[in-house]
Amino acid sequence: MFGYKKVAFREAMSGYLFILPWMIGFAVMTGYPLIFNIYLSFTKYNLIRPPKFIGLGNYLGLFSNAIFLQSLKVTLMLAIILVPLRIVFGLSTALLLNTKLRGLSVYRLIYYLPTILAGVAITILWRWIYHADFGLLNTELRSIFGIQGPAWISSETWALPSLIIMSVWAGGASMLIFLAGLQSIPTALYEAARIDGASIFVRFFYVTLPMLTPTILFVLIMEIIYSFSFFLEPYIMTGGGPHYATYTMALNIYQSGIMFRKLGYAALMSLVLFAMTIGISIVLLRTSAKWVFYAGEREK
Repeated sequence: MFGYKKVAFREAMSGYLFILPWMIGFAVMTGYPLIFNIYLSFTKYNLIRPPKFIGLGNYLGLFSNAIFLQSLKVTLMLAIILVPLRIVFGLSTALLLNTKLRGLSVYRLIYYLPTILAGVAITILWRWIYHADFGLLNTELRSIFGIQGPAWISSETWALPSLIIMSVWAGGASMLIFLAGLQSIPTALYEAARIDGASIFVRFFYVTLPMLTPTILFVLIMEIIYSFSFFLEPYIMTGGGPHYATYTMALNIYQSGIMFRKLGYAALMSLVLFAMTIGISIVLLRTSAKWVFYAGEREK
């Protein structure tokens, strides 16, 4: 019995030694910054003087701050609109690119190319496209349809939809993931459905979608994380304007912490954003058993 415990102890220690580099990296790069961030949320800190503990001062003033509430509203609106659009557009494109067409690899490359290009360059390009006077989009609207397009990113009404359109266009990563999921579905399921006389729509809703639910869950969580951390596009294109119409929480955290040097306040906002992301992800994972189907699992 003693020998068995000794062997088990050695195996456990070997396992811990193998994961020790990851544990050190997690503690240094994630664990410590998170704990220090929680501490900063109870302080007043401007990078010049040492942090001053103020208790719940930041917490009491956060949800009465109109700018924070506006950034929270914009972030939630962005997630509600952008996440479904990127999923639907990515899945639709993946379905088209999963067919047997000539030059299919070229089409896949063209659609995925915006994802791997520099984000700053793409954002500057779209800022030119959206220019109210000599932008490509309004120029084409005038020459083809004879109408004057809106001010786009200079308009309080159209600024956020403009950013959403650009983000959907650059959603090649979700398309690639959906394409991998589609190609992992056994062809025998489609053949059996064809033999039974199932139409293309029946095959999609009763074969493709159920088999893609694990991929949809993964993409859904990734897109929520992406929408909550939406920063580069509003920072470069609009600066959060006009009139805070595109002022996301990520941009608010950056400006509060870096530009205005309110690091305690920015730390608290980052904790709120982190809690929102974790909370929604946990809810999705807990409820996934009701709608996610894994191939090979047995019904209980």
